[in-house]
Amino acid sequence: MSEIIRLIVLSGGLLLIMFLLLVLALAVVIERSYLLKKVLRQGKNIHNKLRQVKYQDISGLQTLANESADTLQGHLIATAIASRGEDAEEMEMHLEEEILSATPKITRLLWVLDTVVTIAPLLGLFGTIIGMIQAFNVISSDGGPSKVTGGIADALISTGAGLFIAIIAVYFVNYFNALTRQIMHQLDLIKLILINRTHGQGVGTNEFAARPARILAGV
Repeated sequence: MSEIIRLIVLSGGLLLIMFLLLVLALAVVIERSYLLKKVLRQGKNIHNKLRQVKYQDISGLQTLANESADTLQGHLIATAIASRGEDAEEMEMHLEEEILSATPKITRLLWVLDTVVTIAPLLGLFGTIIGMIQAFNVISSDGGPSKVTGGIADALISTGAGLFIAIIAVYFVNYFNALTRQIMHQLDLIKLILINRTHGQGVGTNEFAARPARILAGV
């Protein structure tokens, strides 16, 4: 414990700030991981159920909307039902409005990780500079070369800590950006399905409808 306190003092207290940044980043990672995976999982389930709803089957859409009323995708279905009397273009605009309104909730707090990626290495470098200044002050006192080099090595811990935090944060930034893109693609797909189910007439035959699955299966 005394060694940790010494290193914190050597970095001018910046090591403590970086530790708090790490805790904040991990809290965001846990919260975003739970929420984004939940939204993606719910969307996959609703998408599969939507594909089974027949064209012009408003009652089927209403049943699905009631079952998923507490989800983002369920709210999208309810919006589609409410605007089904309009033409497809108007309905698309309403659904697009709902998707754009939900986007800030999906990307919420991701800016924190972006900030950590940027600021953690800078804080580490600043802490190293402070530590090196203190180490070189040994030269003007009674310290020898070994104390100077030892002080520099301790000061470099700040840089290492900053880079470590940034590496963790940048991984999850990319991971959450990938999840966000999947969710937005999923919402766009559900939007198109809703437009087709309410204003379309269907593809005509089961053979044609099954063709995409056969293509993907390599048949």
